[in-house]
Amino acid sequence: MKQLMKMTKTSSLLATLCFGMSHLATAQDTLPDPDGKPADMSKPVKVYILMGQSNMLGFGKVAGDKDGTLENAVKKENLYPFLTDDQGNWIERQDVRNVFTMGSGGPGGGVKKSGWLNISGGKIGPEIGIGHHMGNLHSEPVLILKSCIGNRSLGWDILAPGSPSYEYEETDKKGNKKTMIYAGYGESPLKWEKGTEPKPIGWKAGVQYDGDIDRAKKVLADLEKHYPGGKGYEVAGFFWWQGDKDRYNEGHAAMYEKNLGSLLKALRKEFNAPKAKMVVATLGQTDKDNAKGNEKLIIDGMFAFAAAHKGEAATVYTHPLSQGGASNSHYGGNAKTYMNVGLAMGQAMVDLLKN
Repeated sequence: MKQLMKMTKTSSLLATLCFGMSHLATAQDTLPDPDGKPADMSKPVKVYILMGQSNMLGFGKVAGDKDGTLENAVKKENLYPFLTDDQGNWIERQDVRNVFTMGSGGPGGGVKKSGWLNISGGKIGPEIGIGHHMGNLHSEPVLILKSCIGNRSLGWDILAPGSPSYEYEETDKKGNKKTMIYAGYGESPLKWEKGTEPKPIGWKAGVQYDGDIDRAKKVLADLEKHYPGGKGYEVAGFFWWQGDKDRYNEGHAAMYEKNLGSLLKALRKEFNAPKAKMVVATLGQTDKDNAKGNEKLIIDGMFAFAAAHKGEAATVYTHPLSQGGASNSHYGGNAKTYMNVGLAMGQAMVDLLKN
């Protein structure tokens, strides 16, 4: 009876989770309760790497009886029933590890969380929904590996290796048009006027990319610590939720599609994963039919990226999933936004892998 109730409640939720490359589709499958069994440890660990900025970090509030907290969503609204057992306790999966590593810029920082996937601490991100989908999909052990930090742009801080500098015409506050040179990977500063000598600053294009990748690789180099009993690994996919910082810079917003393509290429090379899939999530406040300015450039770039990499990537449209607020205010800390987006991203990855 509990399982039937869970399937009914979850089905009504997942019917609202829309995702796709250039269109919306309805999630058809519900999530069962975890079976409580460990993974098949004779097989290599399936690794999924999560990257982006602050909303990938996760700001969904867990505790409290008010609308927007995870406790309220589960206990009062009867959402996400697969998160709890018959006694109402948070379930801890025995087949999915959840690791989070973070640092600013290049090498430094390190692991902030490493353990079985469960609800712990005061906040959650999309890794919960993603982790449950991946754990249900695979008999192999699954490692969710999040490596990111807040306030970083794809066009500057996380710019992938091989990205060249480029020209972009801008209009200043006085209405004067100027041709600017935007930094390519490893260059500094962020931009400079064409014909002038760039004056480097203490940061360069791609420095956060370098650090995020370095920290992720250190986790994988110590696999036994982060997935006890793990015998080798395969990086099977990448999840990307970002775009907020790029929307404040037209030169970066205009390059979003191209930069995503460079990112996927670079990540596949970094982790020796030439067939790894990628799922991208849009900014929750951006309505694709009414978007303007830089936000339109970004969301159009995200969908164009998925269309150009059909079968290799998917873009999740999160506007219908968001419970209000915007990316720069972390959606008001509403846990349902982070759960809905994570579930939709996980479903999109399942579809990519099955197809």
